[in-house]
Amino acid sequence: MKICYNTQAMIANNALTRNDDRLSQSLQKLSSGLKIVDAKDNPAGMAMGKKMNAQIKGIGVASQNSSDAISVIETADGALAEVHDILQRMNELAIKASTGTMSDIDRSTIEEEIEQLKQEITRIAEDTQFNGQTLLNGNFDLKGYTNKIDAKVGYYSDGVTPGEYTIDSLTVTFYSDGSINPASVACVCNTTGTPAFPAGSSVSEVQGNTIKITCPGDLSFEINVKIQPDRDAAGNVIMTAPSNPKTLSNVELDITGIGAMTMQIGSNEGQTLDIRVSTISLDEMGIKGLSVANQASAIDGIDGISGAIQYISAARSRLGAYQNRLEHSISSLDITSENMTAAYSRIMDVDMAEEMTEYTTIQVISQASMSMLAQANERPAQVLQLLQ
Repeated sequence: MKICYNTQAMIANNALTRNDDRLSQSLQKLSSGLKIVDAKDNPAGMAMGKKMNAQIKGIGVASQNSSDAISVIETADGALAEVHDILQRMNELAIKASTGTMSDIDRSTIEEEIEQLKQEITRIAEDTQFNGQTLLNGNFDLKGYTNKIDAKVGYYSDGVTPGEYTIDSLTVTFYSDGSINPASVACVCNTTGTPAFPAGSSVSEVQGNTIKITCPGDLSFEINVKIQPDRDAAGNVIMTAPSNPKTLSNVELDITGIGAMTMQIGSNEGQTLDIRVSTISLDEMGIKGLSVANQASAIDGIDGISGAIQYISAARSRLGAYQNRLEHSISSLDITSENMTAAYSRIMDVDMAEEMTEYTTIQVISQASMSMLAQANERPAQVLQLLQ
């Protein structure tokens, strides 16, 4: 027996220290509810858990973004619904002005209402906003450009591949109101190169001063090009005759494919949805020069309003498709978040029942270690009995 160095007490103290550390760790887990409190508890699990947690929080924000996108669509669609009603009223007025029982004086009264309705369409397009951003004035429509001052890309469908397209030659003649004579249009589209007009592309329709280039073999392909007439010093349209048409050569169309409102609907880079909101204007709808001042113009106006209604219907149809997609996206995000949260919980959360059992066991062992340390500390005193 020795009194200078109490080895037994050191052994008992080391055991007590280890048990106390285990007890502290168990208390920390029980009090926090986490299985991995510090990186040392499970380095790989900590790295995986934090990455999953970032994705879970990102999915939550993406779901909110998708809801905001639906709000944008509902705002735009609500305004377009009113434009639809206005066009229906204009159609009724044009049909009314087309009948022979109406005099030109009567038509002038109808003309006044038509003009007011046209101004209201313009006001709706300029004033419809979401979070301070104007939606219907073309800010969020796909952009396109040309190399000719007299030609402008108006609209192109989502199926048009971005790139440079070339119209080799284009000839048109204009009426006095600036609209194109449909029978005068001659257009040669370049079908070579990448990208290029699909074979068979041609002008399928003329609305006002806009020509629509489509391909019978590819229904998703459509490009609308506006042609501006020449004007005199007073700003009046210079009418052109079939013998002297307006001719444009090598018209390059730069189809950018950009301009839509990009919504982040996922937690990772590139998980976006581009929401295209069509430009709403009298020019785009082909009713800028609409008039019912006489019977002939009123009859022509019926066809123009019909085209405008189709234009608005197509715009609303696209927005509706976006909204349906976003609703599915939100449902998918919610399910993904639910499953990832369950996986994250399995990695990070402690099993309270199991940990409480562990805590109780360690507590008993720690008490035993404390008792043995007390016994070991008393052993050197027993040596004094030998010295009596």
